[in-house]
Amino acid sequence: MGKVASLAALAASLVLVAGQTYQRLGACPSLGCVLPPDQSDFLPGQYFDLRIEVHAPVNGSEAYNNGKPDENFSATITKQGGKTKGIAEFFHIREPKLEKWDFSWYEDLFAEDAGTPSVVNVAAKAYRRLAIYEPGTYVVELSYYGGKKTRAEWVVRPLATKKKAKNVILFIGDGMTTNMITAARLIAHKSINGKYQSLLQLDKFPVLGHQMTHSLDSYITDSANSASALYSGHKSTVNAMGVYADSSPDLFDDPKVETIVEILRRVWDSAWGAVSTAQIADATPIALSGHSRSRYQYGALVDQALNSVTNYTWTNQKGPDVWFGGGAEQFYPGKDSYKGEDYYANSGTGRKALGIFCRSHLPVWLDRNVYKENLARFTNDPRGAQGPALDLPGLKEMTLKAVDILHQRGGDKGFFLMSEGASIDKQMHTLDYDRALGDLLELDDTVRATIDRLKALGELENTLVIVTADHGHGFDVFGGVDTKYLAAQSTSRAKRRAVGVYRDAGASQYTAPAEGVSYGTGPHFP
Repeated sequence: MGKVASLAALAASLVLVAGQTYQRLGACPSLGCVLPPDQSDFLPGQYFDLRIEVHAPVNGSEAYNNGKPDENFSATITKQGGKTKGIAEFFHIREPKLEKWDFSWYEDLFAEDAGTPSVVNVAAKAYRRLAIYEPGTYVVELSYYGGKKTRAEWVVRPLATKKKAKNVILFIGDGMTTNMITAARLIAHKSINGKYQSLLQLDKFPVLGHQMTHSLDSYITDSANSASALYSGHKSTVNAMGVYADSSPDLFDDPKVETIVEILRRVWDSAWGAVSTAQIADATPIALSGHSRSRYQYGALVDQALNSVTNYTWTNQKGPDVWFGGGAEQFYPGKDSYKGEDYYANSGTGRKALGIFCRSHLPVWLDRNVYKENLARFTNDPRGAQGPALDLPGLKEMTLKAVDILHQRGGDKGFFLMSEGASIDKQMHTLDYDRALGDLLELDDTVRATIDRLKALGELENTLVIVTADHGHGFDVFGGVDTKYLAAQSTSRAKRRAVGVYRDAGASQYTAPAEGVSYGTGPHFP
């Protein structure tokens, strides 16, 4: 009986989930919205914006108050055990002006099929560049519509009393799962009677852990939102970075949260940089400094990285000291750069290092080192010409150079470096496992080489090195493949027999030296 009841409860929950495809606004199930929302965590002194919204749906199942939002709403904040104060009083700022706008959304898939959106009128305020310095629990309460209330509980976490690391290097294997790491290990490292004779550098880390990558309002995240969570401690909405997505028409006025590089630059004046095998305006690298609910505003986000946020008073992170990657189309003058500007010319040849090596994303390790003839087919010259880019670096070369520069520029104030193996994700999207796992092994090789470089610089004990993924992909290891038998078969069903599973899964033969390939063959590929 209990089992039947459990199944009934599960079925009921699935029915409810079916109606949750769309939301009026993430983290705002009621008609009153507080952003940052309930359950938000902060560092003491971390800057953030507070957005208050009151919604009045004009039509649809939520239609309320004839579509007239309460413009006389009020909001208070209370520290646990303390006195309740108005927002402006608590933060010692002026009360901001009332803002008004409207937006539309589809309540569900049926409404979208019918082309019947729901319209919502909004009254709102934005309190900019706030900070709470005392650790503890705080409650923000929004009162509206003569008795309705929305509560948000915030926690300001205490900082460690002693600084434990001068430098931080954060490696991100974009889209990298533990199953992919298993596959990479099988390809690159030899085992005898079940005992590996060598290991990935990732296997040697003294502390291992897991993280939950879901977004604020969705089971599945993306690289913008997940990177933003890593850099700021705040989960947000898919496609958003450095902000909590609001309902306003402006993609750049959403309530911001300060990122790690902004905090380090403001508090310690540390150096910072980013290295990626993607275009440098791609979600993972650009989220270090980007503040927008749309990751696709590439040109404007590049401008934010180089010149900081200019439309509101905000932390000036002074631009990266090192910026290596692809995405040249956002730098030379044209339709893809912000306002057509020439960022190559504007960057000058001063002490900071800008290396933009090609248009779009860098070619992957396998094409740069094994199938080199493929490079001539690219049209990715970083100056905008029609030919291919020349002398492309890899993740290891870019990262080691970045470490050298940041070590010099950071000095006693330290540095923060993010290094991303981007095409693990990008090749998994197209199910190109060879190229994806090649780039995963390139990431592992880069981590190994970086640790050696830190030792040589005398900085390993002063540096926190973290390797993580930002999210995963659907990928698993089923077993080995008899490639000779596979090639000899003519039908898909016959080819399946070449895949050995369970007892017949076999062991990797990929560590044998490859004829005609002089770089990175045998154990420790690449």
